[in-house]
Amino acid sequence: MTIPDDLKYARSHEWIKTEGDSVVVGISHYAQDQLGEVVYVELPDVGATFAVGDELGTLESVKAVSEFLSPVAGEVLEVNTRLEDEPNLVNDDSYGNGWLVKLKGSSESKELLDAADYKELLEQESA
Repeated sequence: MTIPDDLKYARSHEWIKTEGDSVVVGISHYAQDQLGEVVYVELPDVGATFAVGDELGTLESVKAVSEFLSPVAGEVLEVNTRLEDEPNLVNDDSYGNGWLVKLKGSSESKELLDAADYKELLEQESA
């Protein structure tokens, strides 16, 4: 299972990547694998603000509907509009073209995990 070293991870299985004064948010490979084939993505409105742990949107798969949470506090700067027509990008490229939203916010949070700690979390959850 892929766990990129250059990202930070939330315990709820979202990842973030810092880009200047904003962060890109997506779900981990583990999360998309647990969901199964994603067939619909509901994203927040640009300009909406969220606190850590707030529901940003939902991912609908052939198995279930699951919400994804904001791993950082911030304002939505951009959403991945490609997911409207290609929700499968979440499965096919969860750390790349399958990103979900960009937030104006900081990645400085004691709650976020580095790759090694996230891998340990996954091992604990699957034990």
